[in-house]
Amino acid sequence: MYPWNDYSGRLSPLKLAVFVALFVPGLWTAVFFAAGWLGPRPYTEAIHQVGLWMLRFLFIALAITPLRQIVQWPRLILVRRMVGVAALAYGLAHISLFIADEKFDLAKVASEIVLRIYLTIGFTALMGLAALAATSTDAMVRRLGARRWQRLHRIVYGIGLLAVIHYCMQSKLDLWEPMIMAGVYAWLIGYRLLVKFVGVRGRLPLAWVGALSLAVPVLTALGEAAYFNLALGVDPARVIAANWSLALGLRPAAIVLALGLGVTAIGAARPLIDIARKRRPRFA
Repeated sequence: MYPWNDYSGRLSPLKLAVFVALFVPGLWTAVFFAAGWLGPRPYTEAIHQVGLWMLRFLFIALAITPLRQIVQWPRLILVRRMVGVAALAYGLAHISLFIADEKFDLAKVASEIVLRIYLTIGFTALMGLAALAATSTDAMVRRLGARRWQRLHRIVYGIGLLAVIHYCMQSKLDLWEPMIMAGVYAWLIGYRLLVKFVGVRGRLPLAWVGALSLAVPVLTALGEAAYFNLALGVDPARVIAANWSLALGLRPAAIVLALGLGVTAIGAARPLIDIARKRRPRFA
């Protein structure tokens, strides 16, 4: 079966569009690398770019289940596996570029991974992602059994946490996007926990989605404030205030808030869209 076909073997426009889109960041990085447009340290910049897209695709894959429930779009599940495999592919490109930057000195690469804790964390996350990709096929689901397969694949949330920690440690004080990713991760974990404890038939009421989308940005701002206080001794109140001021541009908490409320708004509008479609006149 081609990756752009659905389970019936027919062409899926959704899967085809996603399949093509997954290649765009890699092609963009390759073109800019070949043209010398990645700055004075092209390997370092390429390593960062593909690593960032690995994390983005991982979180997109994790977001598919809550999104398909909130916006009532069941067919989104068709692309979850594809996006997850793409995350692994970008992760392998990430470490391959790192090896190339070290002149293919595998002994040095291994020692760096062992001695530098943020590299150890990132490598652990990549190996975990590889294990999940290797067991993502229908044949492995049948071999492991649905329950064992689900238990195994729950480690993806641990992998996501390790990836966020790796990103934060690697970025040092440039925490704008790492904190956004941390906020998105908190939302995804919060959604899963709320579904478990207050969900109805495996779904979270929209009111709880809205509450989660308001609470997570506050946690994001507090997390950023704690980081800068521990690292630089910055007054936490200043960092928290900056997250809700446009003087320094959009800060991580504001972006996490916009993402959460956007998803909530789409979920709230979906019934109205369905009603409008039913009332639309049909012409012969």
